[in-house]
Amino acid sequence: MDPKVIRGTSSWLGVYALRSVIRLFVMAAFLGYIMVWIMMPTNTFWLHWLPDIHAKTDSKYFGQQGANLLVYTFPVLLIATLGCLYLHLGKKCVDHDIDENSRWALWKRPVLVKGTLGIVSWIELSFLSMFFVLLVWSVSAYLHGMFANITRQSAAKMGVQVWEAKLESAALMLGLVGNICLAFLFFPVTRGSSVLRLIGLTSESSIKYHIWLGHTVMTLFTAHGLCYIIFWAATHQSSELLTWDEIGVSNVAGELALLSGLAMWATSFPHIRQKIFELFFYTHHLYVLFIVFFMLHVGISYSCIMLPGFYLFLIDRYLRFLQSQQRVRLVAARLLPCEAVELNFSKASGLNYTPTSTLFINVPSISKLQWHPFTITSNSNTDPEKVSVVIKSEGSWSSTLYCKLSSPSLIEHLEVSIEGPYGPTSTNFLRHDMLVMVSGGSGITPFISIIRELLFRANRMSSKTPRVLLVSAFKKSLDVAMLDLLLPVSGTTSDISQLQLQIEVYVTRETEPTRENQKLLRTIWFNFKPNTLDVPVSAILGPNSWLWLGTIMSSSFVIFLLIIGILTRYYIQPIDHNTNMIYSYSARSALNMLLMCVSISMPATAAFLWNKKQATKEMRQIQNTAAPTPTTSPGSWFYNADRELEAFPHQSFVEATKVHYGERPNLRRIISECAGSSVGVLVSGPRKMRQEVAAICSSGLADNLHFESISFNW
Repeated sequence: MDPKVIRGTSSWLGVYALRSVIRLFVMAAFLGYIMVWIMMPTNTFWLHWLPDIHAKTDSKYFGQQGANLLVYTFPVLLIATLGCLYLHLGKKCVDHDIDENSRWALWKRPVLVKGTLGIVSWIELSFLSMFFVLLVWSVSAYLHGMFANITRQSAAKMGVQVWEAKLESAALMLGLVGNICLAFLFFPVTRGSSVLRLIGLTSESSIKYHIWLGHTVMTLFTAHGLCYIIFWAATHQSSELLTWDEIGVSNVAGELALLSGLAMWATSFPHIRQKIFELFFYTHHLYVLFIVFFMLHVGISYSCIMLPGFYLFLIDRYLRFLQSQQRVRLVAARLLPCEAVELNFSKASGLNYTPTSTLFINVPSISKLQWHPFTITSNSNTDPEKVSVVIKSEGSWSSTLYCKLSSPSLIEHLEVSIEGPYGPTSTNFLRHDMLVMVSGGSGITPFISIIRELLFRANRMSSKTPRVLLVSAFKKSLDVAMLDLLLPVSGTTSDISQLQLQIEVYVTRETEPTRENQKLLRTIWFNFKPNTLDVPVSAILGPNSWLWLGTIMSSSFVIFLLIIGILTRYYIQPIDHNTNMIYSYSARSALNMLLMCVSISMPATAAFLWNKKQATKEMRQIQNTAAPTPTTSPGSWFYNADRELEAFPHQSFVEATKVHYGERPNLRRIISECAGSSVGVLVSGPRKMRQEVAAICSSGLADNLHFESISFNW
């Protein structure tokens, strides 16, 4: 056997063994963390476990905060750091990841299709049920322990009636249970999360979990606040509403946190969120006040319960902030007659991303604060120098962008900032014999990157590619122009016949093509006047982003512990022991929040600047690239300015496409007729379409159907 093959095999086995060890450590830490949540409502935890932990961990450097950091915060940060190492090693084990995905195929089938929860798979339902059981268990255990100590005698000593004492206990219980949901609230919205990637999720696919948790958190916290208000009114203690104690719980801070949360909650319901997105978007930034006042309300020691999720979110948010300060280089824009535009950005060669990844885009000339997510339509293999997104004019922001690009007088230069790309670490499309992609309207965009990836593999790699059936439904024949984006702006030399592709297009509101459909696609090239300040799109932490992220997580937490330990020992402890006053809980919380931000910003900034320095040379080479020499007159750069795509690829797409006018696709018939031992069914489009496809796949019509929904309708 070839020695190189032997070395490669042994290297792969070593990586596989190391990943297995990491997986065991992660599983052990996760089980321990869950055990803490299960035992926390019991007397065993409060009377035996926690006192023993405090006895062994309380010190002059951390005080009672040290125990909570060890029990609640450290396990999650350990999981996240080990997850970064696991994902970094996973780059060498792509095939193994595909095998792991196939093991969970049956669990990923939809079980609930319609309802308030949307489309829910078996695995999601299982975790949802376990989380619901945890909440019910916590409520019952807390109430049982609290009510057992309430008697007429004990109530009389407090100067209240029995029902009033039980109401106060119930109010406290609601706050404690609400903290369980708050502890998990920020995990789904941490875009670069290693924790989500470990369980095969992305932030885009996890937004619904954030929505579920958010509604639950605000329901519990609102009930928590109302119960206390009723209790204070019944016991003639209304003055408690205006107290801000130096020691213990601060009521005013809790009320301000609740008001901030209510404002976010009121604007997050679907009717407001979808109709008045700007109101929802801006109001949701009140999460900063919500968290700040929450930590001032309960104190930093108890805040350690919800700290790990928010800590990881802060790291991700700061890295996004650093990336968003750069302006990226826009190379070209393709304007479609259906008022959609494809933006093509210059890309660093070291940036790789998977199909269905997303990019968040900000155009300061339209809005300096608004960021909108769009699916990447390009492919890092077939488009090594460009990254593309498609934007359909469906709102005020996207319509304004289209109008700007449509006007020749405004297109000399367009400032754009990005965050991302974000996407799954690996895809499992190749494990299927056939792929059925069902799209509605602009929902076709995620499938463009998948088709380009399959086209690349069919032409340049030995791996077998599945047969592909693309079923696209459009309202008007103008929208069929979206299919032109299947080929990149620079064309392709790939042999499309190598990919078994069939395209079925349905135009639902027209019985025949209109004259407007003859409008030509226009391309605008920006690289003849490059801006020296613009940079190509690159990963914020470079090609080894997972290693850098793990380093930032671990080093920032160590820095935080060192600084807070020194300040506690030499500043806070002397005040507590050498004077008649105790250091304010609010001041301690504010100090911890400040030090947390400083500890995160130091290593994150250093990592960003290092990777930016390494990429500077490549950026200069790309920026100094000469502009393409136009083959037509300058006027045609704005009207029908495409560099002619190769006739053979374009003709192949035309031959593979069949257009049906005045009818909707019979999805049940189409999907049921698909042959193969494993058929992947992907859907992206309106809610009703996703629900219909999910119902077909979950109906037991065939055992070979594997459903996956791609949705950005928050």
